[in-house]
Amino acid sequence: MVLVVGAATLLPWISPGIALLAGLALALAWGNPFPQRSRALAQRLLTGSVVGLGAGMDLGVVARVGLAGFGVTALGIAAAVGLGSLLGRVFGVSRHATILVTLGTAICGGSAIAAASPAIGAKDEDVSVALVTVFLLNAVALFAFPLVGRALQMDQDSFGLWCALAIHDTSSVVGAASSYGERALEVATATKLSRALWIVPVTFALSFARSRRSSQAGGAGDAGEAAAVSEPPRRPWFIAGFLAAAAVVTFVPALRPLGDVVSGLAHRGLALTLFAIGLGLTRPALRKVGARPLALGLVLWIALAGGTLLVIHRGG
Repeated sequence: MVLVVGAATLLPWISPGIALLAGLALALAWGNPFPQRSRALAQRLLTGSVVGLGAGMDLGVVARVGLAGFGVTALGIAAAVGLGSLLGRVFGVSRHATILVTLGTAICGGSAIAAASPAIGAKDEDVSVALVTVFLLNAVALFAFPLVGRALQMDQDSFGLWCALAIHDTSSVVGAASSYGERALEVATATKLSRALWIVPVTFALSFARSRRSSQAGGAGDAGEAAAVSEPPRRPWFIAGFLAAAAVVTFVPALRPLGDVVSGLAHRGLALTLFAIGLGLTRPALRKVGARPLALGLVLWIALAGGTLLVIHRGG
């Protein structure tokens, strides 16, 4: 059943939102028979899909949009980190889970969580809680954002920017923006990937801070932590792939038709990605989250989405 439905999401008329709902429905009804494989598949497909989307982009547009959203992105990340730290204490969420949920909200969802977790030495349960919290809110955003955008009659540039700044994962950003229009998708993807670049300095800063605390503490008991600190953070190489694909079709116009084909295949890959993510939201996974981390993630996300929407509306 899972394999059949997963294959069906590759059909051109199946939207990313429907694919996510299909995976979620299967997970809640029968569970996920391939938890590790579906998680690994989602990561690989997301990487490949984002790189493939670059083949349908113009590098000049990507550069302009990324620079235009830099200031708002930096302000949003700083505000989210400060508010997330405060809310973590208010809701009584563990320090590591607070950091991961906050960074997942502030930067780029699961990618930020995966990159930051080894940098802070997070436990598996903290990582799982943060991932499920972010994925649940991603599922809501995928459907809620287009509804809000149309209700407010947002233009495609503004909507694409809002998606990139206020939705956690690249997959849901692309899914929501693609349902709004091609221009919204172009703006959202470029801005989201420039936002994802913040993973690199943030994870290095976390690694440095942890290494410094470990060295100051000293003692043999900290040897394991010190060794773990030396593990390099995961880097978002898919951003370089996206930019490289965009550069090829921009500077070699003859390859534009091929780029459009690759971009179309990437859209199908994105639908399958969201199906695999939906499969991960099983009943045990949802029970494991608990109310407190979800409340932290929800309040932080609403504040970030509302704040960025207000800034974009006033700026427009």
